[in-house]
Amino acid sequence: MTLRSATATDRQAHELPDIARPSQVAPKDARELSRIFFDQLAVLEEGTPEYQYARNTLIEMNMSLVRFAAGRFRSRGPEEMEDIVQVGMIGLIKAIDRFELTREVEFTSFAVPYIVGEIKRFFRDTTWAVHVPRRLQEARVQLARATEELRSRLGRTPTTRELAELMSLGEDEVCEARLAANGYHSSSLDAAVSGNEDGEAALQDFIGAEDQALELVEDFHALAPLIAGLDERDRQILHMRFVEELTQAQVGERLGVSQMHVSRLLSRTLARLRDGMLTER
Repeated sequence: MTLRSATATDRQAHELPDIARPSQVAPKDARELSRIFFDQLAVLEEGTPEYQYARNTLIEMNMSLVRFAAGRFRSRGPEEMEDIVQVGMIGLIKAIDRFELTREVEFTSFAVPYIVGEIKRFFRDTTWAVHVPRRLQEARVQLARATEELRSRLGRTPTTRELAELMSLGEDEVCEARLAANGYHSSSLDAAVSGNEDGEAALQDFIGAEDQALELVEDFHALAPLIAGLDERDRQILHMRFVEELTQAQVGERLGVSQMHVSRLLSRTLARLRDGMLTER
């Protein structure tokens, strides 16, 4: 990956070093250089060539963090590892866009949870056919090992009681783990289901869907009055930034102010909303 967006003159004006191969910078050097680039990223105008150069260089210099985090999942095989690294890059980019030097924490410590979280989210969304609690996912693996061990030892399929003794679990927990294992694979929604009075029907006729947005209802109820309490300009800035998804520079153009001024107003508004949400809880 090679990303270039700014001229040497632009970079010198903002005291950014010219790094020919950011992806080959040693992790120790990347840690020190990242502070310089983050420091400049905070004052550069979003969307400018200088800003893009700083951001892209940060991404390339810190790719080693993605490889480090992906290494935890090397048992997945070379083909899946390629997907894992790509997903980890998304986590790295999110970390770069959200990091601030004022946090007084090393970027590596801040970024790795983002990267690992993105990878785990990838596994959650693509490996299991339905969402299953983590403890049951782990119990499924333990159950598979225990079943194989007892089948080899006894020469037959083990009973629930025998599995429970080997796994040091209750029989009801073994049954729960066995049931959860069914969530690893799914049947087609078009699969035929018999036994209906009207004859054959499709599986999709009997399955409902969980509305994930319901989890946000409580947050929306708490946030609505806080937003209503803001002045018109602050509400307008929030709408343009998060509903219309304009950059801070574009918001500034509409309002006739600088991107830095928009950044300060936005930070102040978000801090006020955040404090209000924490108080509500």
